Amino acid sequence: MASTPLSNTLCSHPSLSHRTHTAVSPYRPPTPSALTFQISSPTSRSLLLSTHSKKKCGLFVTKCSAYEEDCTAKEVPIELKYPAFPTVMDVNQIREILPHRFPFLLVDRVIEYNPGVSAVAIKNVTINDNFFPGHFPERPIMPGVLMVEALAQVGGIVMLQPEVGGSQENFFFAGIDNVRFRKPVVAGDTLVMRMKLVKLQRRFGIVKMEGKAYVGGEVVCEGDFLMAMGS
Repeated sequence: MASTPLSNTLCSHPSLSHRTHTAVSPYRPPTPSALTFQISSPTSRSLLLSTHSKKKCGLFVTKCSAYEEDCTAKEVPIELKYPAFPTVMDVNQIREILPHRFPFLLVDRVIEYNPGVSAVAIKNVTINDNFFPGHFPERPIMPGVLMVEALAQVGGIVMLQPEVGGSQENFFFAGIDNVRFRKPVVAGDTLVMRMKLVKLQRRFGIVKMEGKAYVGGEVVCEGDFLMAMGS
């Protein structure tokens, strides 16, 4: 095609020549947005944008559907979702440490243990517990004094060890301070109790401990405990 004076003028303009050189070299594949602006027809441009949007939307819907199917496929039955508490000591091992027996042994399992320092234990509260018929017949609630006793028994597990110097014959509950009952504990709850040593006075055989009891991650009972320990 023969060049015209207008085309010669445009091509010879320094700024246009520089822009053309920049755009062409090095060559980069045009992006969808770049292709849109290269089309001069408004109708064609709308068609391209519409098609591109539909492709994106279709891809998004496909991904969402795949994610939902994946979530449905991986759904675990509720009975398999929650693992059981670990067992560091079972009830037979607890009976070897504590002198308590039915109906006053209020610790079912130890799930964390550091002799002479701390312990975490559980008490499964069931409607078959012997205190429920009288406390209360119409609304079974675990007595607060038994929660305190259960915590004290966990404290006994912490301290009644040969390396600590505790003795079953000379370990007594000496006092409690700052006890608070935050929420009622009912049949079906699992009482999770933590006892931690705060201070040990070996000369006088006095043990100070801090205790907290939880149900579902919420504190239901807490207090400061004083124990008397002999050899």
